[in-house]
Amino acid sequence: MTTTDQLTQEIEALEAAATAAQARHEYIDDFAYPPGVQMAVNFTADFDAMLLRRLLEEPPMQLSQGEFGGRVGIWRLIELFNSHDITATVFTPGRICELYPKAVTAIAKAGHEVADHMWEHQVPKDLQLEADHIRKASDALEKLTGKRPVGSRSWHSASLLLEEEFIYNSHGMAHHLPYYIRDRDGENCLLNLPFHYAIDDAMFFSFAWLGSDNPAQRITEPDRVMEMWWDAFIQQYRQGGYLNVVLHPFVSGRAMRIEALDRLISRMKALPGVWFPSCEELARHCLANHPPKPRSGV
Repeated sequence: MTTTDQLTQEIEALEAAATAAQARHEYIDDFAYPPGVQMAVNFTADFDAMLLRRLLEEPPMQLSQGEFGGRVGIWRLIELFNSHDITATVFTPGRICELYPKAVTAIAKAGHEVADHMWEHQVPKDLQLEADHIRKASDALEKLTGKRPVGSRSWHSASLLLEEEFIYNSHGMAHHLPYYIRDRDGENCLLNLPFHYAIDDAMFFSFAWLGSDNPAQRITEPDRVMEMWWDAFIQQYRQGGYLNVVLHPFVSGRAMRIEALDRLISRMKALPGVWFPSCEELARHCLANHPPKPRSGV
């Protein structure tokens, strides 16, 4: 086979893969918010307290950041959201219910959504064990909050999430608005509420992120990050878009970042038509008003 033939085959394989991936995604062409709403902003928090890093056996100094998040940071975020009358969504691993039960209970009592973030911040490769993890996490969250989670931030199998009556995931980044995605077989359609790492605090404020070397560290001035996020917000506001802000208690729970977030939220609220729902609220709006299209031939 000549080099030209090999290149042609590689290009065809890439085109086939792109076509298959595109077929799995269903975008909402006529997406619209409730009357009077210009855009939605989901404030979300990943309350994982560095469970993954515990599994990776990272150094105690690094793990202590997770302790701060559970003992201090999460409480500051709850107070921030409450002060602005924002209904946030806190994605919470099941194990957190064992480590910080008072915090999980307080999140729910304050009216915020407690959603799934895996059992211990990882997804088993074995499908049966994965299903067990989803059930255990859901059981743990329901026991403390009185409500079974309907949303997830994970790479769990869509089929298993749907079996447990989840209505959305918030993990993919394929669009700037909510969209539907099916699994590789074209089945198991699930709504996705997209986020992006550019609107994720851990990308800007994390020292020793997952064992990275010193040249890769990220300690950024809070006001600079808030201006970047404001620019992202105002761009989406002008076109009736969407923003999913991802926070971590051990990161944004620091006092200087809480104050910066407070100022950012005040700027957002000063504009008319900004909706601050929980992810569940937004998901139910999408499902009721923009349900997925039936598959052709079905």
